[in-house]
Amino acid sequence: MIPSVEECLSLLEKSHVPEHVIEHSRKVCEIAVCLGRLLNRQGVGLDEGKITAASWLHDIAKMDGLLRGESHSAAGAKLLKDLGYPEIAEIVRQHVMLDAETFRTGIGEATLVQYADKRVKHTALVSLEDRFQDLKERYGKHPAAREWLEELERQTKELEVRIFGRLEISPDSLRSLLEKG
Repeated sequence: MIPSVEECLSLLEKSHVPEHVIEHSRKVCEIAVCLGRLLNRQGVGLDEGKITAASWLHDIAKMDGLLRGESHSAAGAKLLKDLGYPEIAEIVRQHVMLDAETFRTGIGEATLVQYADKRVKHTALVSLEDRFQDLKERYGKHPAAREWLEELERQTKELEVRIFGRLEISPDSLRSLLEKG
């Protein structure tokens, strides 16, 4: 089962997700859906409903995760699975870093949500370089965290090459494409 946008917004409200996190999710959704549509024109076969729902819900447990010191992706996935959305839960679980198998298998819904999330700093579309500089400043205080962020950056840059290698646009042209609608 895949929740509608209205159901996603209701779930975010019930989970007391702050407005700025919802706005971040809206932008992630805009980017992921745009890329999904472009890739589907190339015959990739992505499920836009899954991309939409997972994008809206990827940070449903962000605040709880910060308050409890736990993985917000795992907490969000558990919540969504318990609510009867196992396919969306699996994408949400991987939105921070993809599983090795998902990473190897090409471009899927989880790939687009993960990539789109890394292109959005707060509510603005930014380059991967800008986003990872921000992430390292905020979360890279310890050597292990910096090392993990460097691996995540490497993975995300490789995803960017894969995604845009299938398209006739560059990552830098994404902003103008979104503005055109």
